[in-house]
Amino acid sequence: MFVRLAEQHRQFVQDLVMNLQALATVLENRGYLASCYTCGGQMNSASFMVSLGGNHLIRFLVSDYGITWTEMRDDRELMKLEGAEAISQLQELANLIKYQIKPLDYPLTTVQQA
Repeated sequence: MFVRLAEQHRQFVQDLVMNLQALATVLENRGYLASCYTCGGQMNSASFMVSLGGNHLIRFLVSDYGITWTEMRDDRELMKLEGAEAISQLQELANLIKYQIKPLDYPLTTVQQA
């Protein structure tokens, strides 16, 4: 049972890393400063960062050891979430992009109005 659970967890982390890479690409194409770095070719960890402007930065880290979402403004930590809560917050960011909603306090000219 534990071997199966470990493999499922590895697959989950790999899927999450691939989705973070795709999200970083979409964000860059929309005019945001975004990056997603992985270590090695196994895709078992990633560091995702995006600047929403106005010194507003989001960092999402994923590895076999855990998942964290950290939101900062003016180099001060506003919020730090872990696990499922961090992934839910990541979904909210993806929804902002999907529905082309501009972040507050950031006049992003490349976002088209619906």
